[in-house]
Order: sequence, then structure tokens, then C-alpha cells
Amino acid sequence: MAMDSQVLSLLQLVSPALPVGAYSYSEGLETLVEWGTISSNRTLKHWLEQELSYGAIRTEAAVMLRAYQATVSKDKTALSYWNTWLSAARETSELRASSWQMGQSLMHLLLAIKPTEAQSFCVQGECNYAVCLGVFAALEQIDSKSLILGYLHSWANNLITAGVKLIPLGQTAGQILLHELHANISAAATEIISLEDDKLSSCSWGLSLASMAHETQYTRLFRS
Repeated sequence: MAMDSQVLSLLQLVSPALPVGAYSYSEGLETLVEWGTISSNRTLKHWLEQELSYGAIRTEAAVMLRAYQATVSKDKTALSYWNTWLSAARETSELRASSWQMGQSLMHLLLAIKPTEAQSFCVQGECNYAVCLGVFAALEQIDSKSLILGYLHSWANNLITAGVKLIPLGQTAGQILLHELHANISAAATEIISLEDDKLSSCSWGLSLASMAHETQYTRLFRS
């Protein structure tokens, strides 16, 4: 029964129906489609594979794991530190704003579902989404490896959904692409778990440039 509860909690946390507004962000994908950098399922797959191998999503997941561990050990100082660290690591105001907005929305949900436990782990100021998700998962006693897999899968699913709308792709093509990324997601999760603090880095200048350019696009469907 306990394992059933943990699996169900994980499914809820990584569900596209989670009311945090993830669907409204493309993380620069909208700019890349306009530039022609991404124009097919092949080029979208290449972009997502590179992000899973070298991009900022790896850093986010690693910090989420540290927030999870800080919650388990009741280390509020470490929790605050990693939240501040992740905010400082954001390379554009849009990426930072999206993380804070989603984090705030998730914290409201956490306080509604687990008001007593959550009060002890509320981060002062703006809370990043990955940090709040780590707290939530720890309080729900979700397995940490499963959490990382779910987080990466949810991230890929969200961007593929954006690609389906922007490129556009068919729904079936999008689902085939998501399935093809399973091995990449699994490999990335295994690597993220073993990352030491001084190895937290990413090579995401392409994402940064796309994110910065999004502000001046003539038409936009997404907020980033």
C-alpha cells in the first residue's frame, strides 16, 4: 500500500495536469522554430538529446535531488542555499521567472495538501520549481531515482507538446519521439545521481540565446 501511494504521488507530481502552468513555457523552443533551427521531429529530437546530455535541465534535476535530501535530513540551511544557487544559475530573466512562478504555484498546492509538514520547509522568498518539487517528493516519500526519471520525462513531454504545436508535428509523431528518448532520460538520470557538487555545470548557451530573443518575437504563443 505504501508503494502504491508513492507511485500515485509521483504520477500526480509529474502529470501535465498539475496546475503549475508548465504548458505556457517553451524554454526558447518557440524562438528556435522561428529561426528554423528546429523544423522537424528529427531536429527536435537532436535538441532534446543534447539538453539531456549537456543542458541546464541536468543542473535543475541535480538541485532538485539536493532539495529532496535536505528535506529528508531537515536541513533548512542547505535547502535555502540550493534554492539561491539555482536562482543565480539562471541565465535569463524569463527562465528565472518561469521557475519562480511554477515553484510558487506548486508550493501553494503543497501547503494545501500537506499544510503541517510543508510549513517547516517553506523557502523564504522566491522558490524554484525544482526545489519545491524536491521538497514535495521527499514529504511524499517518493523514491529519489524515480523522482528524477519523472522530472526529466515531464520536461521532455512538455517541450515535445510545444513542438507539436509550433513545428507542427502530429500527436503520434510526438509520442514516438517521447518513447525514443526513454534511453536518454534513463542515462541522464543515472549520471545526475552521481554528480558531485563541484561538477554541477551545463553547456546551454543555445538555450540562453533563444530565451533572450524570445522577448522580441513578433508573435508568441508561449511565455518563454
